[in-house]
Amino acid sequence: MKIWLNKLECEVREGETLMATARRKGLSIPSLCSSEGAVHKASCMVCVVKNLSNGQIFPSCTTYPVEGMNIETESEEIRAIRKQSLELLLSDHRADCEAPCSLVCPKELEVEQMLNHYDSSQYREAYHLIAEAFSLPEIGCDTCKAPCEKACRRGTIDTAVTIRAIIKEVVGMFEPMPRNNENRHIKTDKNLFQSKLGRFTASEREQLKTTATTPSRCLHCACAGRGGCQLRLLATSAEIKRPRYATSSVRPAMIKQYVNGNMWFEQAKCIKCGLCVYNSRNGFTFKDRGFSMQVVLPEENAGHVDETTAELCPTGALYVVQGSRFKVSERSRIFRP
Repeated sequence: MKIWLNKLECEVREGETLMATARRKGLSIPSLCSSEGAVHKASCMVCVVKNLSNGQIFPSCTTYPVEGMNIETESEEIRAIRKQSLELLLSDHRADCEAPCSLVCPKELEVEQMLNHYDSSQYREAYHLIAEAFSLPEIGCDTCKAPCEKACRRGTIDTAVTIRAIIKEVVGMFEPMPRNNENRHIKTDKNLFQSKLGRFTASEREQLKTTATTPSRCLHCACAGRGGCQLRLLATSAEIKRPRYATSSVRPAMIKQYVNGNMWFEQAKCIKCGLCVYNSRNGFTFKDRGFSMQVVLPEENAGHVDETTAELCPTGALYVVQGSRFKVSERSRIFRP
């Protein structure tokens, strides 16, 4: 069987979807709800293409070619539809890609990561991050107007994290030492799309007061799964600067559910693509229908989910952390940094 892809004649292999055929021919089609070798159903609409023969627009990940199709995979119209699909997905995604404190530091200190080391009693690692940003023993925080503390989300709950005092405390633990050049930290790429969490609800503020009890009091806003987030990368490539639509998700933000091992699930980041549902046996499942539909993990199913399922997640809602930094509240099953 033959079809046309972007005006080029193409032979189709048996059982191939339009997406598979296009990618085999070197054409790039983005997708969030499909992954090679995984069971999936079309939901994200980021992979749409157009049949020039009849004007139909449809998802390429689940559409199989028919003889004589004349498919267009790239045009201004298609890019606009894909961008709108991304913007709609972002409206259901409550998360900070990067911690606000890290984004505003004039010295580009990875503040949240430094506080993560501090809360894990990894003081030497925290020191090395500080040393990358400052010319120690000169710190410079005394003359700084502390935009990090002004941007701190903890300040919207009660009082901001005393970031400058913690920096001084960590530096004071050690004699000046050379920089750790073997494990240089990768700086935040501020050109990447930045998802914004938005304001906490009154109930979220009360919840976080009691559950966010790290030594620093940091909420650890930065997304732990941001390194492999396809939603962020596609939003960046689509030149989305900020979400077009107000966040419609009513799921509580920053609630981390323990799965098993070092695996965690944050429902507020889920775009309901279904990959974790279709590819875990007695694991994740759908709850409710329509706009209120959610992806949930019943507690008794958590042991059935393995890390290969986390690798399918396109947003960082399901992720694995090396040396898990989160503690479990066994009473409420609410998980705190």
